[in-house]
Amino acid sequence: CVQQLLQCGASVNSRTEEEGDTALHIAARHGLTDHDMDRYYQVCQLLVERGASINAADRDRQHPLHLACKNANAQVVELLLARGANVNVMNYSGNTALHNVLQATAYKLEHHPELVVRALLNYGAIRIWPGSLLKVLRYCHTCPRAIEALINCYDRVRVSEDWVEAVPEEVVQKYPRFYQSLFALEQRPRSLQHLARYTLRTFLEGRLLLVLPQLHLPSALHSFLLLGFEDVLY
Repeated sequence: CVQQLLQCGASVNSRTEEEGDTALHIAARHGLTDHDMDRYYQVCQLLVERGASINAADRDRQHPLHLACKNANAQVVELLLARGANVNVMNYSGNTALHNVLQATAYKLEHHPELVVRALLNYGAIRIWPGSLLKVLRYCHTCPRAIEALINCYDRVRVSEDWVEAVPEEVVQKYPRFYQSLFALEQRPRSLQHLARYTLRTFLEGRLLLVLPQLHLPSALHSFLLLGFEDVLY
């Protein structure tokens, strides 16, 4: 239907009167099942190819990227970021796209929100203030890979007993290797390998994905620099 309307001259950037949404806003926020998410991704792709404004803001200053992150649609997030979406723009509530996906993580586990978190960080999302990591852990502990991606963006984190208490015992038992490695950071520093990754990512912040292809790195090291999931912290 979208394709037919565009072929008949529909304006790709028309807005709704009430919220100021474009078609890209609407498509980015929808999709409940994997099948639906794939179909809405195809719609978003079609709209972008026809000139939809990537950084259009609605009346709440929400961009399509904010809405795709609320829905934890990694395909749409990657599409928008690759086409130049502003990864750090804030809405009227002061939330960036990273804030939005972290708030939705516990409710969108089937959508694999960790893929969205990783993509945002690799495209230069401003990291969470370290003092807020404990709060993030309390809300996102059911998605350890999201926590892994966040923690791997720091050279050190201040882990305490509060961190242990923030994760229910049944979650620790479900992901013992990861959470034991996280809690162990209270007593030991990060590995030299991780510190090298942190240093390079910090040096290339905001241009990481532009520079990496020029370095001709082995695939394993390339994945490591882009926060490939290992389900453990070193």
